[in-house]
Amino acid sequence: MRTHRHDNPHGDSHDNPHPPLRHPATLVGAAAALVAALLGTGCDPAPGAAAASEAKGAGAAFSAVRFAVDARGGIQVSGASRTAVAPAGTHVVSAGRAHPFARPAGKLLVVLRHWPQAVTERASRAGARAPELLPPEEVQAETGFLVDTAQWVRADLDGHPLQWLRRDTIRIDTTNAASGDLARLTLSAPHGGRPGQPAPPPSGPACVDLDQRTNRNVVLPAVEAGAPVTDVLASLRTQCLKVQYASHSGGARPGTVRQILVPLTGQPLAVAVAPPPDGIDVPGRTPGSTVRVDPGRPATIVVAR
Repeated sequence: MRTHRHDNPHGDSHDNPHPPLRHPATLVGAAAALVAALLGTGCDPAPGAAAASEAKGAGAAFSAVRFAVDARGGIQVSGASRTAVAPAGTHVVSAGRAHPFARPAGKLLVVLRHWPQAVTERASRAGARAPELLPPEEVQAETGFLVDTAQWVRADLDGHPLQWLRRDTIRIDTTNAASGDLARLTLSAPHGGRPGQPAPPPSGPACVDLDQRTNRNVVLPAVEAGAPVTDVLASLRTQCLKVQYASHSGGARPGTVRQILVPLTGQPLAVAVAPPPDGIDVPGRTPGSTVRVDPGRPATIVVAR
C-alpha cells in the first residue's frame, strides 16, 4: 500500500534507489510454490486432504477460520472450520492491480495481497524490508482462498469488525506491514442463534453493466478519520468502487477508518487520499472533486489498529 511522490499517506520514503527485478520468472515460480506450501504449514491440510475433509464434514456448520499473514508474506490458516477453506492460487500482480480471481456461486472469496517469498528472502539476505528493496508495483502477489459457507459470516481485521459477508469477496492488503507485524483476518459465524446482519450488496443495479476495463469518473466522498467502517464502505459502493482493506496503527480510534485511498489513472499507484495526509488538501482531490479512477485497482479502506 505504498505510493509514489505526493500520493504517500504513510510518510514512507518517496524515492527508491533500487532497480526493478531483473528476473520476474523467479517471482512467478516462487508465488506458485507458495500456493503449494500454504496448506502444508501445520495449520492446513494439503489441497487433496482439504477436499476429502470437506466431503467428510460437508454437513458441519461453519464456525470460524483465521488467516494470518506476516510481514514476509507467510500465510497460515487456522480455526475450527479450516477444512472449509480451499486454495484458489497465487498470482504476481503489478501497479496495484487486482487479479481477477474466479468466485464460484455459493462460495466466499478471500484475497490476501502480500510480498512474494522470493522478494522477502532476498530482503532478508540484504538485511532490509521487502518494500525498501524493490519497487512494490513490480513484486506484489495475491493469494486467494475459497471458503465453503452458505451462512452469513462476520469479517474482523486484527480483532475489529469490518462487515458481514455471504457469497462475496473480501480483499486484504498486507504489503505495508512492518517487520514483526501479523495481519489477522477472522471469519466467524453468528453465535447464540443471532442471525447474520446482511451487508450491502457488492454492487447495485447501476453498477452491474459497468465496464471494469474502462477508466471512469467518480466523485470523491467526504471521509473523516474515526468514521465507522460500514458507513465508508457504503459510500464507496455507491460509486461502484471495488474495495479492499488494510490496517495501520494510529491516526484514529482502533477499529474505525483511518483514511481511504481511491485509485487514480495516470502514474502507477497514484491515489487520492481522504482525509489528506498532514491535513494538506491537494487541489482536485478534495471531497466533492470529480476524479478519474482505474477500476482495475480497488479503493482501500485503511482501518486503525
